[in-house]
Amino acid sequence: MNTTLKQPIDRNVSLIVLFAGTLFISATLMFVLQPMFGKTLLPLLGGSPAVWNTCMVFYQTIVFFGYLYAHFLSTKFSPHRQIQIHAVVIAISLIALPIALPENTFPPTDSDPTFWLMWTLFLAIGLPFFVVSTTSPLLQKWFSGVGHHTSEDPYYLYAASNAGSMIALLSYPFFLEPNIGLLDQRIFWSIGFGFLCLLVAGCAFILWRNQQTTSVENVVELDTAEELSLSKKLHWFALAFVPSSLLLGLTNFISTDIASAPLLWIIPLTLYLLTFILVFSKWTDKIHSIMVWIQPVVLLPFIAYSFVDPGALPYWLNLILHLLAFFIAVMVCHGELAKNRPHTQHLTYFYLIMSFAGMLGGMFNTFVAPFVFNAIYEYPIMIVAALLLRPGLINSQKPVLQAMFPLLLLCLGLGVYFFSDNLSQALVYGVTNGLILLAGLTYAFRSRPISLALLAGVILFFALGIQYLISNTIYQERSFFGVLSVRQSVLMDEKKQPEKYHELFHGTTKHGAQRLATHLQTTPLTYYSRPGPMGQLFSAYDNQSSQWEIGAVGLGAGALACYAKQQQHWTQYEIDPLVIEVAQNTDYFTYLKRCSKNTTFTVGDARLSLAKEPDQKFDLLIMDAFSSDSVPTHLLTREAMALYFTKLKPSGILAFHITNRHLDLKKVIADHVKHLKLAALIQEFKPKQEIPLVINTDWVVMAKQADTLAPLQENTTGSWQKLPLYFDMKPWTDDFTNIIGIWK
Repeated sequence: MNTTLKQPIDRNVSLIVLFAGTLFISATLMFVLQPMFGKTLLPLLGGSPAVWNTCMVFYQTIVFFGYLYAHFLSTKFSPHRQIQIHAVVIAISLIALPIALPENTFPPTDSDPTFWLMWTLFLAIGLPFFVVSTTSPLLQKWFSGVGHHTSEDPYYLYAASNAGSMIALLSYPFFLEPNIGLLDQRIFWSIGFGFLCLLVAGCAFILWRNQQTTSVENVVELDTAEELSLSKKLHWFALAFVPSSLLLGLTNFISTDIASAPLLWIIPLTLYLLTFILVFSKWTDKIHSIMVWIQPVVLLPFIAYSFVDPGALPYWLNLILHLLAFFIAVMVCHGELAKNRPHTQHLTYFYLIMSFAGMLGGMFNTFVAPFVFNAIYEYPIMIVAALLLRPGLINSQKPVLQAMFPLLLLCLGLGVYFFSDNLSQALVYGVTNGLILLAGLTYAFRSRPISLALLAGVILFFALGIQYLISNTIYQERSFFGVLSVRQSVLMDEKKQPEKYHELFHGTTKHGAQRLATHLQTTPLTYYSRPGPMGQLFSAYDNQSSQWEIGAVGLGAGALACYAKQQQHWTQYEIDPLVIEVAQNTDYFTYLKRCSKNTTFTVGDARLSLAKEPDQKFDLLIMDAFSSDSVPTHLLTREAMALYFTKLKPSGILAFHITNRHLDLKKVIADHVKHLKLAALIQEFKPKQEIPLVINTDWVVMAKQADTLAPLQENTTGSWQKLPLYFDMKPWTDDFTNIIGIWK
């Protein structure tokens, strides 16, 4: 039988201010460190969205060990001993200040860098981040023992902690990133950590004094805390695991198609933290019932437009729909967590299970899903799992009957697929319309979690399958750097006859294409077409370029190789070995086989690879590195630009591909051109007539002398303009980048 001492009641508001303030500062430091150090590491790994997801797993892992430490400390030792042990741990963590990357840190180029990244994070910020992660559960447990009149239910302090987290995240892209460089950010963070240590010492002093002055007249009363059942623990686990996995799945979706930048990582994480603030507030009961009611309402348009027919909505509206559905799903799961929170006796155990589930959710997305799935299927799977966790699942009656209708639909759909030798376009569109109608039917099952989840799962299964069939995907694989796919499509040739061609996609962005007719297989297409800027460049320098040394960053399908001449030497830089493998596979593309003459392939991040090259090596350097639709920001900084020109000969040319749906990259380039006193021309190319697979594309060419670019200006086939000047740009450097400033 457990007992506790009944202590004198203290209504001093300053206690709440001290403990809540300490939790607020701790959470602020934790969630400023996450985007700050993620941004620090991005340049080493080509700006891949997987960098952020791996960082998230590291943070979740350290949080779990922090919570485990807090649970062990608070259950195995007296308050006085807890304070002494924690003081030693804090003192040890101070040796890691100021935080910085270890010297001579370089990722592996011949293997997956995930574990290297985890180890680097541990060496750089492991100790201070561990101390910060222990603060929330440990101080809440300490607060439950200081005799305050709210000590019996200290969970509201968790809302203060998450408020600090959310404010920190929002302040990073809108205040810290635009105004403070990375070096200063790390210094200020180290100072803030020292201040946190003082606040924790103040909380420890209050607890120490309270334990010493506890009156001998205190009476012993029975502890009413119930024992925890296995089913309750598993329920907590599931309610924390699914939102964690959903968070990383949605983050991957967002950052792949826009830019791998802290601003975009922060949006879903901010919503995730907001759910904790709301569900642990005094309005939790009302909010939870509203979210449970509204979830199936939002589910209808979400599934219909974001999965069944994603092309029906503009990108920004589709993004809002994903974020809204994510927020409501996490609100329902976390609302159930808050509703089932235990007595304070089990407080640290409750948080321990939450952190453990969060860590495993992140690990599932980072270490399991990429090796099990060849696309980001973990995201729709967790959407279904979140629906399954709606209230009423445990007490569901006749679960087999609830599952019958969705399973019958699944069998019917599979029957149509397997017994139709050739799915006609009309049948595909008919099935698509049928799935939209089924999405509307989901609302009828809002009170039956099993039926609702399985029906949504069936719709998502067939929606993704139809998209796969329509896209005629002939190859799809996943690596640390994203999902790579090859699709076979059909166009009408010059004789109005159907002709097959192959396209290379990274995420949802096209990275090249090749026509399959024998006489057209050496014709560069899309961003590299002969009528476009690249074709114009090679045409203008045709008489000078026969002996050129050329470097090209970003391989794609290999179309640029078809501009190579016999005496030229090309060096192709590519960070993802899978891209090289696909480009060299003649089942998909033959550019390299038919055109590549003297070519060397270098695997690894372009900046790190170029830094090892001799100075003044290249006559032409082509920058065409993209992660889906985004250029890695570390390739756009002033230091990067200076590096490129040290590797170019005095008369060398730098060609920069800046096509982007979301970011106005010419502003960044223009500022560098002005500062470095370069000559520059830009062409925002639009084909004058419709030519198969010749598309709009934007390129900037730069040189040290204006005379170097004269052949381009004299070339009548293109419209090269002087790069405009922008006076409102703060220079992008390795220490400072600001995505908001160049948003279209």
